Amino acid sequence: MSVTAIIAAAGSGERFGAGIPKALIQLGDRTLLEHALASLSPAVDQIVISAPPGYEKQITELVGQGIDVVTGGRTRSESVRNALAVTTGDFVLVHDAARALASSDLAHAVIASLKSGESAVVPAVSVVDTVKVLSSESYVASTLDRASLINVQTPQGFKTSLLRQAHAAGAQASDDGALIEAIGGKVKVIAGEDRALKITTPADLQIALGFLGFNSTYRSGIGSDAHAFGVGRPLWLAGLFWPGEDGVDGHSDGDVAAHAICDALFAATQLGDLGSNFGTDRPQYADASGVQLLHETLSIITAAGYSISNVTVQIIGNRPKISTRRSEAITALSLALSGADVSLSATTTDGMGLTGEGKGIAAIASALVFKQ
Repeated sequence: MSVTAIIAAAGSGERFGAGIPKALIQLGDRTLLEHALASLSPAVDQIVISAPPGYEKQITELVGQGIDVVTGGRTRSESVRNALAVTTGDFVLVHDAARALASSDLAHAVIASLKSGESAVVPAVSVVDTVKVLSSESYVASTLDRASLINVQTPQGFKTSLLRQAHAAGAQASDDGALIEAIGGKVKVIAGEDRALKITTPADLQIALGFLGFNSTYRSGIGSDAHAFGVGRPLWLAGLFWPGEDGVDGHSDGDVAAHAICDALFAATQLGDLGSNFGTDRPQYADASGVQLLHETLSIITAAGYSISNVTVQIIGNRPKISTRRSEAITALSLALSGADVSLSATTTDGMGLTGEGKGIAAIASALVFKQ
């Protein structure tokens, strides 16, 4: 009796905030999709992947020959139906790429239950939290008995003919077991596993890294920069051009916000500072933009094995007025750091010092990084 595995991998990853399909998010040394493939391959005869529209070629190149890639639908159920159209096995496992660490043993256990006579099998773990039903007015309507509740996982296994029958009506469900229930079928529950968690948020990714034996070491650093206003130079600040404002003197474009962030990242990672990496002894960085230096700083710390958790920068000066472009500045800084979480604030010094007297502008930044 042959077995096909369908991997539902068409999710956008919107809740993760990665800007790429969730299946292509990196977990340790490979993508979520590659982890799922590695677990399922030893257990099945055919694998079909439902890919996000537009990513079919990229996923085909990623997984290699011998694996069928189809275009996913707008919903999970549509994606599974598209994959069922090319499924050849007598049994089918339906698996979410987001449950990347579900083991080969779990897949074998689902298949063994099918071959023993079950028509539909789902793995699950016990509910450990108290679950309450919420009313429309946000009051507790009732409390459920958690002894009879389970959290369902994937891969879920079915007789292929039965799953096709369940999908024939075109119904939608968050898991395929629910479609079997809807046509009156019996669904067998077997023991799941903690490592088959669904990776939906960055916090889930950190938990998954723990299962892979990655230990994250967090480090923090601070950095600052200040420049006097110059004559005839444009003002670049927080990755943005500020028309009508005086620029500052400096070797590069004088973007104090970007420079402070670079210094904070170098301090956190013990990889020198702004001067040692981009100093005046390096003519290639004359007039370099703050965005360029952020890009290069990110490359340096990434090569050393560090990732950014978040950065915070405060701009100190009487002008320009940051509040009018705060959101735009945060976006520019974040993009320069490949989507890192960035916070930005501004303040003055009540007329004191370089910035308070209107002679210049400064910034101070902090960075939290982690190494896996």
